[in-house]
Amino acid sequence: MDFTDRVRRVEPSATLAVSNLANELEAEGKDVIDLSVGEPDFDTPQNVKDAAENALEAGETGYTSSNGIPELREAIASKLRGDGIDYEAGNVIVTPGAKQALFETFQALVDDGDEVALLDPAWVSYEAMAKIAGAELNRVDLSPHDFQLEPALDELADAVSEDTELLVVNSPSNPTGSVYSREAMESVRDLAVEHDITVISDEIYQHINYGREHVSLAALDGMFERTVTINGFSKAYAMTGWRLGYLAGPEELIDQAGKVHSHSVSSATNFVQHGGVEAIENTDEAVEEMVEAFESRKERLLELFAEHGTDVPEPDGAFYVMVPVDGDGEARSASESSSGGEPRDQQWCQDALKDAHVATVPGSAFGTPGYARISYAASTERLEEAVERLAEEGYL
Repeated sequence: MDFTDRVRRVEPSATLAVSNLANELEAEGKDVIDLSVGEPDFDTPQNVKDAAENALEAGETGYTSSNGIPELREAIASKLRGDGIDYEAGNVIVTPGAKQALFETFQALVDDGDEVALLDPAWVSYEAMAKIAGAELNRVDLSPHDFQLEPALDELADAVSEDTELLVVNSPSNPTGSVYSREAMESVRDLAVEHDITVISDEIYQHINYGREHVSLAALDGMFERTVTINGFSKAYAMTGWRLGYLAGPEELIDQAGKVHSHSVSSATNFVQHGGVEAIENTDEAVEEMVEAFESRKERLLELFAEHGTDVPEPDGAFYVMVPVDGDGEARSASESSSGGEPRDQQWCQDALKDAHVATVPGSAFGTPGYARISYAASTERLEEAVERLAEEGYL
């Protein structure tokens, strides 16, 4: 078969080898502690499940309007107005997951040869989506600044120009958990206005925040018409398998992205959307309990790493930490690689899985070699056991 250039531009996920090895070890009966997953280890709140079940019983099983049921689009717009963004229901497309919202946005905005700027470490699918759309990538490394954007603003200013079509900002960040300051976001605004750059503001971890101010870029002066706000239900409401997200932006974007949406997925699932209305309107207490649990786990995990002499930048949100790793458990230059040419952090993750039976994600998957991403979407007991295993096998 003669495959397209747009598919050949994209490499398989760098996490595939670790995932395959974890499956092999589990098939052999090994007890693998999986700290690679990017989803909450909580059940969807019962009231959300009840709302979806009631919708099923009421026959809400057919097609909906392509952009989403009116009740959910209005609930999303109301939520966004609470974030300071003057959105109406007509500014929203409901999608089967936030990933689909991102894909539609890239397809609507990026042409062959356009420049897309990423803040590294960056979630793995940004690069893939940009390349499928034909973009050239320009990356800004935040790792020398403990993954914060504010100290790296000079580097960002040097990286963007009139040639930059799109900048992707993810706060709270996957994989670092960083929440960018208002000062940093205002500087992003200034650069976007100066160079006429459209910005994707990926806010999927918005509600998993440990006390830092959350700033929605579209709420800043000058950004409403140049920002696409991405969010969804997977992380805050433990609804990963429900596949429900959304994009919000100026009406001209909705018109164009809506073409991609209607000709690809048609609409998000009907009864799932009714569950989404309930999630937005009536789950604050459940979300707060989940965030409190994540914060407690984060504090315990940082204590454990400190006890083993491993200095880990403290995350402000989400449920990940980036741990500096090496074959000897030491931080190293991002340019170093294993003797076989494979990034050494990827080798570290594979070896740690083989020896300690702890699954993590190599930082090179996110554009930042030299680290492993650990998810603390696991019980405190399993986190403690994971660190003990890594230490016993010499990985900390």
